Amino acid sequence: RGPLNLLINEAKKRYGITKKKDFTAQQMKKLAFAYRRIVEEHGIYVPEDPLMQLLDATGYVLESWNEPKANEFRRLMDISDAWGTSVLLQAMVFGNLSQESGTGVVFTSYPRRNLSRVTLWGDYTPGNQGEDIVGGVISTLPISIEQSEVDGRPKELSLEVCFPEIYHSLLKLSRHLIYEEHWNNQEIEFTFQGPSADSLYLLQTRDMVTAKQKDVPIFSQTPELAHSTLARGMGVYGGALSGLAVFNRENIEQLRKQYPDRVLILIRSDTVPEDISEISATEGLLTARGGQTSHASIVTIRLQKTCVVGCEAMVVSEAEGRCTIKNTVINVGDDISIDGRTGLILKGSHPTEQIDEF
Repeated sequence: RGPLNLLINEAKKRYGITKKKDFTAQQMKKLAFAYRRIVEEHGIYVPEDPLMQLLDATGYVLESWNEPKANEFRRLMDISDAWGTSVLLQAMVFGNLSQESGTGVVFTSYPRRNLSRVTLWGDYTPGNQGEDIVGGVISTLPISIEQSEVDGRPKELSLEVCFPEIYHSLLKLSRHLIYEEHWNNQEIEFTFQGPSADSLYLLQTRDMVTAKQKDVPIFSQTPELAHSTLARGMGVYGGALSGLAVFNRENIEQLRKQYPDRVLILIRSDTVPEDISEISATEGLLTARGGQTSHASIVTIRLQKTCVVGCEAMVVSEAEGRCTIKNTVINVGDDISIDGRTGLILKGSHPTEQIDEF
Protein backbone atom coordinates (compact mmCIF):
# COMPACT_ATOMS: atom_id res chain seq x y z
CA ARG A 1 0.00 0.00 0.00
CA GLY A 2 3.07 2.31 0.04
CA PRO A 3 5.45 3.56 -2.67
CA LEU A 4 7.55 0.38 -2.66
CA ASN A 5 4.46 -1.77 -3.28
CA LEU A 6 3.47 0.53 -6.13
CA LEU A 7 6.91 0.08 -7.69
CA ILE A 8 6.82 -3.70 -7.64
CA ASN A 9 3.22 -3.82 -8.91
CA GLU A 10 4.15 -1.52 -11.81
CA ALA A 11 7.17 -3.70 -12.58
CA LYS A 12 5.01 -6.83 -12.64
CA LYS A 13 2.67 -5.19 -15.16
CA ARG A 14 5.58 -3.93 -17.27
CA TYR A 15 7.26 -7.34 -17.45
CA GLY A 16 4.01 -9.33 -17.65
CA ILE A 17 4.56 -11.44 -14.54
CA THR A 18 2.40 -12.14 -11.50
CA LYS A 19 4.86 -13.42 -8.88
CA LYS A 20 8.01 -11.81 -7.49
CA LYS A 21 10.04 -14.98 -7.94
CA ASP A 22 9.54 -14.77 -11.71
CA PHE A 23 11.65 -11.60 -12.09
CA THR A 24 14.96 -12.16 -13.84
CA ALA A 25 18.14 -11.14 -12.02
CA GLN A 26 18.48 -8.05 -14.22
CA GLN A 27 14.85 -7.03 -13.69
CA MET A 28 15.22 -7.44 -9.93
CA LYS A 29 18.43 -5.38 -10.01
CA LYS A 30 16.60 -2.50 -11.71
CA LEU A 31 13.81 -2.77 -9.15
CA ALA A 32 16.32 -2.72 -6.26
CA PHE A 33 17.86 0.53 -7.55
CA ALA A 34 14.36 2.02 -7.93
CA TYR A 35 13.68 1.02 -4.30
CA ARG A 36 16.89 2.75 -3.25
CA ARG A 37 15.92 5.99 -5.00
CA ILE A 38 12.57 6.01 -3.17
CA VAL A 39 14.23 5.37 0.19
CA GLU A 40 16.78 8.16 -0.34
CA GLU A 41 14.01 10.54 -1.45
CA HIS A 42 12.54 9.97 2.02
CA GLY A 43 15.80 11.07 3.65
CA ILE A 44 17.24 7.62 4.42
CA TYR A 45 20.87 7.18 3.31
CA VAL A 46 21.91 3.67 2.25
CA PRO A 47 25.67 3.15 2.84
CA GLU A 48 27.80 1.15 0.40
CA ASP A 49 29.82 -0.59 3.12
CA PRO A 50 28.09 -3.91 4.08
CA LEU A 51 29.25 -3.56 7.71
CA MET A 52 27.66 -0.12 7.96
CA GLN A 53 24.47 -1.53 6.43
CA LEU A 54 24.46 -4.21 9.14
CA LEU A 55 25.01 -1.69 11.92
CA ASP A 56 22.28 0.58 10.55
CA ALA A 57 19.86 -2.34 10.30
CA THR A 58 20.66 -3.31 13.91
CA GLY A 59 19.91 0.23 15.05
CA TYR A 60 16.59 0.29 13.19
CA VAL A 61 15.50 -2.94 14.90
CA LEU A 62 16.34 -1.59 18.37
CA GLU A 63 14.57 1.71 17.64
CA SER A 64 11.47 -0.11 16.38
CA TRP A 65 10.51 -1.06 19.96
CA ASN A 66 9.11 2.42 20.50
CA GLU A 67 7.37 2.84 17.15
CA PRO A 68 3.61 3.59 17.37
CA LYS A 69 2.71 0.31 15.67
CA ALA A 70 4.84 -1.62 18.21
CA ASN A 71 3.20 0.21 21.11
CA GLU A 72 -0.26 -0.61 19.71
CA PHE A 73 0.70 -4.26 19.21
CA ARG A 74 1.91 -4.58 22.81
CA ARG A 75 -1.24 -2.92 24.13
CA LEU A 76 -3.50 -5.33 22.26
CA MET A 77 -1.38 -8.38 23.07
CA ASP A 78 -0.85 -7.43 26.73
CA ILE A 79 2.95 -7.32 26.40
CA SER A 80 5.00 -5.25 28.83
CA ASP A 81 6.72 -2.10 27.56
CA ALA A 82 9.60 -2.88 29.94
CA TRP A 83 10.75 -6.05 28.19
CA GLY A 84 12.68 -4.38 25.38
CA THR A 85 13.88 -6.08 22.21
CA SER A 86 17.06 -7.72 20.96
CA VAL A 87 18.90 -8.36 17.72
CA LEU A 88 20.10 -11.75 16.51
CA LEU A 89 22.70 -11.76 13.72
CA GLN A 90 22.72 -14.83 11.50
CA ALA A 91 24.45 -15.87 8.31
CA MET A 92 22.11 -15.56 5.34
CA VAL A 93 20.45 -18.66 3.92
CA PHE A 94 18.63 -18.50 0.63
CA GLY A 95 15.24 -19.99 -0.08
CA ASN A 96 15.20 -18.38 -3.51
CA LEU A 97 18.24 -19.98 -5.14
CA SER A 98 15.96 -22.03 -7.41
CA GLN A 99 12.67 -23.90 -7.40
CA GLU A 100 14.52 -26.64 -5.53
CA SER A 101 14.94 -24.30 -2.57
CA GLY A 102 12.26 -22.72 -0.43
CA THR A 103 11.03 -21.53 2.93
CA GLY A 104 8.22 -22.22 5.36
CA VAL A 105 6.71 -22.13 8.81
CA VAL A 106 5.60 -25.37 10.43
CA PHE A 107 3.45 -26.12 13.47
CA THR A 108 4.22 -29.34 15.30
CA SER A 109 0.50 -30.01 15.81
CA TYR A 110 -2.80 -29.22 14.13
CA PRO A 111 -3.46 -25.66 15.43
CA ARG A 112 -7.23 -26.03 15.69
CA ARG A 113 -7.14 -28.97 18.08
CA ASN A 114 -5.04 -30.07 21.07
CA LEU A 115 -3.67 -33.33 19.68
CA SER A 116 -1.28 -35.50 21.67
CA ARG A 117 0.62 -36.66 18.58
CA VAL A 118 3.05 -34.65 16.46
CA THR A 119 1.58 -33.80 13.08
CA LEU A 120 3.16 -31.19 10.81
CA TRP A 121 0.95 -28.32 9.70
CA GLY A 122 1.71 -24.95 8.15
CA ASP A 123 2.89 -23.22 4.99
CA TYR A 124 5.82 -23.41 2.60
CA THR A 125 6.72 -22.04 -0.80
CA PRO A 126 9.53 -22.89 -3.22
CA GLY A 127 11.78 -20.17 -4.60
CA ASN A 128 11.00 -17.54 -1.94
CA GLN A 129 12.40 -16.02 1.25
CA GLY A 130 11.00 -16.34 4.77
CA GLU A 131 9.53 -12.87 5.12
CA ASP A 132 7.23 -13.62 2.17
CA ILE A 133 5.54 -16.35 4.23
CA VAL A 134 5.30 -14.44 7.51
CA GLY A 135 4.16 -11.27 5.76
CA GLY A 136 1.38 -13.14 4.00
CA VAL A 137 2.23 -11.53 0.66
CA ILE A 138 2.28 -14.77 -1.33
CA SER A 139 0.08 -17.80 -1.72
CA THR A 140 1.45 -20.84 0.06
CA LEU A 141 1.40 -24.63 -0.16
CA PRO A 142 0.59 -27.17 2.60
CA ILE A 143 3.20 -29.00 4.64
CA SER A 144 1.74 -32.51 4.96
CA ILE A 145 -0.55 -34.83 3.02
CA GLU A 146 -2.89 -34.87 6.04
CA GLN A 147 -3.12 -31.07 5.97
CA SER A 148 -3.76 -31.09 2.21
CA GLU A 149 -6.75 -33.37 2.68
CA VAL A 150 -8.24 -31.20 5.44
CA ASP A 151 -7.64 -27.97 3.48
CA GLY A 152 -9.01 -29.46 0.25
CA ARG A 153 -5.77 -28.83 -1.66
CA PRO A 154 -3.77 -31.18 -3.93
CA LYS A 155 -1.51 -33.42 -1.84
CA GLU A 156 0.90 -33.55 -4.80
CA LEU A 157 1.97 -29.99 -3.94
CA SER A 158 2.67 -30.65 -0.25
CA LEU A 159 6.18 -30.45 1.22
CA GLU A 160 5.83 -34.12 2.19
CA VAL A 161 5.51 -35.14 -1.47
CA CYS A 162 7.65 -32.52 -3.23
CA PHE A 163 10.54 -32.37 -0.72
CA PRO A 164 10.41 -35.62 1.29
CA GLU A 165 13.89 -35.28 2.85
CA ILE A 166 13.09 -31.80 4.16
CA TYR A 167 9.71 -32.97 5.48
CA HIS A 168 11.09 -36.02 7.29
CA SER A 169 13.92 -33.98 8.84
CA LEU A 170 11.36 -31.54 10.23
CA LEU A 171 9.18 -34.40 11.47
CA LYS A 172 12.12 -36.12 13.20
CA LEU A 173 13.16 -32.87 14.87
CA SER A 174 9.60 -32.09 15.97
CA ARG A 175 9.16 -35.53 17.51
CA HIS A 176 12.43 -35.13 19.39
CA LEU A 177 11.44 -31.74 20.82
CA ILE A 178 7.92 -32.79 21.84
CA TYR A 179 8.33 -36.45 22.85
CA GLU A 180 11.88 -36.50 24.22
CA GLU A 181 12.61 -32.94 25.34
CA HIS A 182 8.98 -32.38 26.43
CA TRP A 183 8.72 -28.94 24.85
CA ASN A 184 5.38 -27.30 24.19
CA ASN A 185 4.18 -27.54 20.60
CA GLN A 186 6.31 -25.29 18.45
CA GLU A 187 6.04 -22.88 15.53
CA ILE A 188 9.27 -23.32 13.54
CA GLU A 189 10.53 -21.07 10.73
CA PHE A 190 12.79 -22.88 8.26
CA THR A 191 14.58 -22.38 4.95
CA PHE A 192 16.09 -24.97 2.65
CA GLN A 193 18.68 -24.22 -0.04
CA GLY A 194 18.13 -27.52 -1.82
CA PRO A 195 16.05 -30.71 -1.64
CA SER A 196 18.45 -32.73 0.55
CA ALA A 197 18.28 -32.91 4.36
CA ASP A 198 21.67 -31.21 4.79
CA SER A 199 20.28 -28.11 3.02
CA LEU A 200 17.72 -27.46 5.78
CA TYR A 201 18.22 -24.55 8.17
CA LEU A 202 16.07 -23.64 11.19
CA LEU A 203 15.78 -19.87 11.62
CA GLN A 204 13.84 -19.71 14.88
CA THR A 205 11.22 -21.49 16.94
CA ARG A 206 8.66 -20.40 19.53
CA ASP A 207 5.73 -21.89 21.40
CA MET A 208 2.65 -22.26 19.20
CA VAL A 209 -0.11 -19.71 19.59
CA THR A 210 -3.30 -21.65 20.32
CA ALA A 211 -6.80 -20.73 21.38
CA LYS A 212 -9.50 -23.23 22.31
CA GLN A 213 -12.82 -22.83 20.57
CA LYS A 214 -16.10 -23.93 22.04
CA ASP A 215 -19.60 -23.50 20.65
CA VAL A 216 -18.29 -22.72 17.18
CA PRO A 217 -21.01 -21.35 14.90
CA ILE A 218 -21.79 -23.06 11.59
CA PHE A 219 -24.09 -21.87 8.84
CA SER A 220 -27.58 -23.34 8.97
CA GLN A 221 -28.41 -25.42 5.92
CA THR A 222 -30.88 -23.24 4.04
CA PRO A 223 -31.82 -23.20 0.34
CA GLU A 224 -30.09 -19.80 -0.01
CA LEU A 225 -26.82 -21.10 1.46
CA ALA A 226 -26.28 -23.63 -1.31
CA HIS A 227 -26.40 -20.93 -3.98
CA SER A 228 -24.31 -18.31 -2.19
CA THR A 229 -20.79 -19.76 -2.28
CA LEU A 230 -18.31 -17.43 -3.97
CA ALA A 231 -14.93 -19.09 -3.36
CA ARG A 232 -12.80 -20.84 -0.78
CA GLY A 233 -9.67 -19.82 1.08
CA MET A 234 -8.01 -21.35 4.14
CA GLY A 235 -9.87 -21.26 7.43
CA VAL A 236 -7.66 -20.10 10.31
CA TYR A 237 -9.86 -19.42 13.31
CA GLY A 238 -13.50 -19.03 14.31
CA GLY A 239 -16.58 -20.37 12.57
CA ALA A 240 -19.44 -19.00 10.50
CA LEU A 241 -19.65 -15.21 10.48
CA SER A 242 -21.80 -12.77 8.50
CA GLY A 243 -21.12 -9.04 8.44
CA LEU A 244 -20.56 -5.86 6.48
CA ALA A 245 -17.50 -5.54 4.24
CA VAL A 246 -14.91 -2.90 5.17
CA PHE A 247 -11.52 -2.17 3.61
CA ASN A 248 -9.81 0.48 5.77
CA ARG A 249 -9.97 2.47 8.98
CA GLU A 250 -12.26 5.10 7.45
CA ASN A 251 -14.80 2.42 6.44
CA ILE A 252 -14.71 0.93 9.94
CA GLU A 253 -15.33 4.25 11.68
CA GLN A 254 -18.12 5.21 9.26
CA LEU A 255 -20.04 1.93 9.51
CA ARG A 256 -19.57 1.69 13.29
CA LYS A 257 -21.46 4.99 13.56
CA GLN A 258 -24.17 3.95 11.09
CA TYR A 259 -24.63 0.37 12.29
CA PRO A 260 -23.20 0.08 15.82
CA ASP A 261 -24.63 -3.42 16.32
CA ARG A 262 -23.46 -4.96 13.04
CA VAL A 263 -20.48 -7.27 12.57
CA LEU A 264 -17.66 -5.86 10.38
CA ILE A 265 -15.39 -8.03 8.21
CA LEU A 266 -12.08 -6.51 7.08
CA ILE A 267 -11.07 -7.44 3.52
CA ARG A 268 -7.47 -7.03 2.38
CA SER A 269 -5.08 -8.34 -0.28
CA ASP A 270 -2.68 -9.10 2.56
CA THR A 271 -1.92 -7.63 5.96
CA VAL A 272 1.13 -6.05 7.56
CA PRO A 273 1.91 -5.47 11.27
CA GLU A 274 0.53 -1.92 11.02
CA ASP A 275 -2.93 -3.38 10.35
CA ILE A 276 -3.34 -4.78 13.86
CA SER A 277 -5.52 -1.85 14.96
CA GLU A 278 -7.91 -2.40 12.02
CA ILE A 279 -8.00 -6.16 12.74
CA SER A 280 -8.77 -5.54 16.40
CA ALA A 281 -11.56 -3.10 15.48
CA THR A 282 -13.44 -5.69 13.38
CA GLU A 283 -14.88 -9.14 14.01
CA GLY A 284 -13.51 -10.95 10.98
CA LEU A 285 -10.67 -10.89 8.44
CA LEU A 286 -10.56 -12.10 4.83
CA THR A 287 -7.38 -11.89 2.73
CA ALA A 288 -6.51 -12.77 -0.86
CA ARG A 289 -2.98 -13.92 -0.03
CA GLY A 290 -1.18 -15.54 2.86
CA GLY A 291 -1.33 -18.83 4.69
CA GLN A 292 -2.13 -20.27 8.11
CA THR A 293 1.19 -19.13 9.58
CA SER A 294 1.17 -15.57 8.23
CA HIS A 295 1.16 -12.51 10.49
CA ALA A 296 -2.58 -12.05 9.92
CA SER A 297 -3.34 -15.62 10.96
CA ILE A 298 -1.30 -15.52 14.17
CA VAL A 299 -2.75 -12.16 15.21
CA THR A 300 -6.35 -13.21 14.59
CA ILE A 301 -5.86 -16.36 16.68
CA ARG A 302 -4.43 -14.29 19.54
CA LEU A 303 -7.28 -11.79 19.25
CA GLN A 304 -9.84 -14.60 18.68
CA LYS A 305 -11.16 -13.11 15.45
CA THR A 306 -12.75 -15.16 12.68
CA CYS A 307 -10.22 -15.41 9.84
CA VAL A 308 -9.99 -16.80 6.29
CA VAL A 309 -6.80 -16.24 4.29
CA GLY A 310 -5.44 -17.11 0.85
CA CYS A 311 -8.58 -16.63 -1.27
CA GLU A 312 -6.77 -16.54 -4.62
CA ALA A 313 -10.00 -15.96 -6.53
CA MET A 314 -10.38 -12.53 -4.89
CA VAL A 315 -8.99 -9.26 -6.25
CA VAL A 316 -9.06 -6.38 -3.74
CA SER A 317 -9.18 -2.69 -4.68
CA GLU A 318 -8.73 -1.21 -1.24
CA ALA A 319 -8.60 2.43 -2.40
CA GLU A 320 -11.91 2.02 -4.26
CA GLY A 321 -13.51 0.15 -1.37
CA ARG A 322 -14.43 -3.02 -3.22
CA CYS A 323 -13.30 -6.52 -4.09
CA THR A 324 -14.16 -8.89 -6.91
CA ILE A 325 -14.56 -12.61 -6.30
CA LYS A 326 -14.85 -14.26 -9.68
CA ASN A 327 -17.69 -12.22 -11.23
CA THR A 328 -19.20 -10.89 -8.01
CA VAL A 329 -18.35 -7.39 -6.75
CA ILE A 330 -18.47 -6.70 -3.00
CA ASN A 331 -18.54 -3.00 -2.06
CA VAL A 332 -18.11 -1.26 1.29
CA GLY A 333 -21.14 -2.04 3.44
CA ASP A 334 -22.27 -5.08 1.45
CA ASP A 335 -23.15 -8.25 3.34
CA ILE A 336 -20.55 -11.00 3.12
CA SER A 337 -20.04 -14.26 5.05
CA ILE A 338 -16.92 -16.25 5.89
CA ASP A 339 -16.30 -19.56 7.65
CA GLY A 340 -13.13 -19.80 9.74
CA ARG A 341 -13.47 -23.60 9.89
CA THR A 342 -13.89 -24.48 6.22
CA GLY A 343 -12.50 -21.38 4.49
CA LEU A 344 -15.73 -20.77 2.56
CA ILE A 345 -16.66 -17.25 1.42
CA LEU A 346 -20.32 -16.57 0.68
CA LYS A 347 -22.35 -13.69 -0.65
CA GLY A 348 -24.94 -12.15 1.68
CA SER A 349 -25.85 -12.80 5.31
CA HIS A 350 -26.85 -16.25 6.58
CA PRO A 351 -28.24 -17.67 9.86
CA THR A 352 -25.99 -19.80 12.07
CA GLU A 353 -26.22 -22.50 14.73
CA GLN A 354 -23.71 -23.78 17.30
CA ILE A 355 -21.46 -26.85 17.46
CA ASP A 356 -18.72 -27.78 19.92
CA GLU A 357 -15.31 -28.24 18.26
CA PHE A 358 -13.90 -30.22 21.22
